[in-house]
Parts: sequence; structure tokens; C-alpha cells
Amino acid sequence: MYVVTVEFAIDAAHWEAFLPKMQENARMSRECEPGCRQFDVCIDDAKPSAVFLYEVYDDRAAFDAHLAAPHFLAFAAATQAMVARRTIATWSRIAG
Repeated sequence: MYVVTVEFAIDAAHWEAFLPKMQENARMSRECEPGCRQFDVCIDDAKPSAVFLYEVYDDRAAFDAHLAAPHFLAFAAATQAMVARRTIATWSRIAG
């Protein structure tokens, strides 16, 4: 399995607008992308404006399909100015 983690720092002024868009992107990924096995959106109450994603795909090709999906492209365009920082890491899941 191909795992992607993303850490976002969201501009505080955009927090209320960002979170529903992120949740919709996750839902659409789970429901519309056959290679998406898991897409968790996590927040830390101690870190306002921080979002952590844990995504699991069948393989790199499934993740690439996610990046090309219309719902992801719309999400990325709509939230680009809301994101102060984004850190992406990829992993290979060896047990699960």
C-alpha cells in the first residue's frame, strides 16, 4: 500500500472555510476513487489551524489518479490561498 501524510498550516482567517472543503475532498476521494482505501482528516485541538491527513492508496498510480481527479483539482484551486504551509511525505505500508 502507498501511504501519503500531509500536514497543513492553515491561515487562521480561512480556517472555517477550509475545513468543510477538506472534508468534502476526503469524502469524494473515498467514494469516487477505487484506489483510495483510506483518507483521514485529523485536527489537533492544541494546535489551532493545523490539519493532518493520512491517506492510503493501492499504489502510486492510484495516488496519481487522485491528484488528477476533478474534485481534487477543484479543492486545490479553492484552497490554495488558505494554506500557509503544506508538508507531504510518502510511505510504504508493510503491515496492516
